[in-house]
Amino acid sequence: MRTTVGIIGAGPAGLLLARLLHNAGIDSVVLETRDRAYVEQRQRAGILEQGTVDVLREAGAAARMDREGIPHDGIELRFDRRRHRVDFPALTGGRSVMVYAQTEVCKDLIALQLAAGGPLLFEAEALAVEGAGTEQPRVRFRHQGREDVLECDYVVGCDGSWGVARKAVPADVSRVFERTYPYGWLGILADVPPSHDELVYARHDRGFALLSMRSPTVTRAYLQVPADTDAADWGDEEIWDELDRRLETDDAWTLKRGPITAKSVTPMRSHVHEPMRHGRVFLAGDAAHIVPPTGAKGLNLAVGDVVTFARALVELRDTGSDARLEAYSATCLRRVWQAERFSYAMTTMLHRAPGATPFDDRIQLAQLDRITTARSAEADLAESYTGFPLD
Repeated sequence: MRTTVGIIGAGPAGLLLARLLHNAGIDSVVLETRDRAYVEQRQRAGILEQGTVDVLREAGAAARMDREGIPHDGIELRFDRRRHRVDFPALTGGRSVMVYAQTEVCKDLIALQLAAGGPLLFEAEALAVEGAGTEQPRVRFRHQGREDVLECDYVVGCDGSWGVARKAVPADVSRVFERTYPYGWLGILADVPPSHDELVYARHDRGFALLSMRSPTVTRAYLQVPADTDAADWGDEEIWDELDRRLETDDAWTLKRGPITAKSVTPMRSHVHEPMRHGRVFLAGDAAHIVPPTGAKGLNLAVGDVVTFARALVELRDTGSDARLEAYSATCLRRVWQAERFSYAMTTMLHRAPGATPFDDRIQLAQLDRITTARSAEADLAESYTGFPLD
């Protein structure tokens, strides 16, 4: 097989890149290890930044998002039984976010790719990336019981932190920066309308809680738990009781309860691999960086990566200049480290670490008090949450 861009991974990054390239008249092939049902069902992020929403619209992939997505103009912070709303448009000059699950983004992009895009091969396991430093890198893969080779001008690895694309970057030029947190998120999906019309981030002495949603009839919620927690050890009523405690306020707000349909534990870590490019192999999304979910940045960073790559490749084709392609890693990493900074700040401000002291508690409360009383601090949160420039 031969193509211009070989894309490893059919998550939102790989699928969106294929769409952007198709719209620009550049051919690609997408290889995905899992089957279609798995890709369309795996639960991941649900918050789309303003820039991500704009890109999906420009790509012609937003029709269902615009019908079913839930625009949000702010979030609510809770601490010491107090409530404070952060008004995004007022603080950012009009920016907002959209609640629309990653599963739905993938479904939309898969449908478009299969209807009017290049090849999308499910159950095609990438085995190795070869020739990264040459002008014709290759992806060896297994599909339908036999091995094959995809010859490319460029390879973009959207295959996660354990995928084969990252292994194409030699160890002697790789640098890894990471932090593992001593807690995780116990997440639930429940068949009950959301208890608030925007996301609620709560700092409590018992630990962090987040109240979110997937639709007007489905609640998504999270509790901070020890990193080694087994979701099966938590009973449904125990989860609702704990959410009630951590989200409590001094007014008449109440938590709506309903049948819990899914529960799982998400680990928390920060991870950046530098560089994000070696020769003609480019890393995007989780293949290059992971953020704790507190800042709602994972999917959006992946979108930024593939937008940067697609624009750079179009510029090379149209002008002959490879300057933007050469700058891919540096361009993406500036945005990545800002997202890491914000996600780390949100995580450490809202989660109570094991062994936290009364001094640590007071520092967290002082940080929250600063955000809720100083417009500059509140604006920094709003600008960071709604998104950093994509290029």
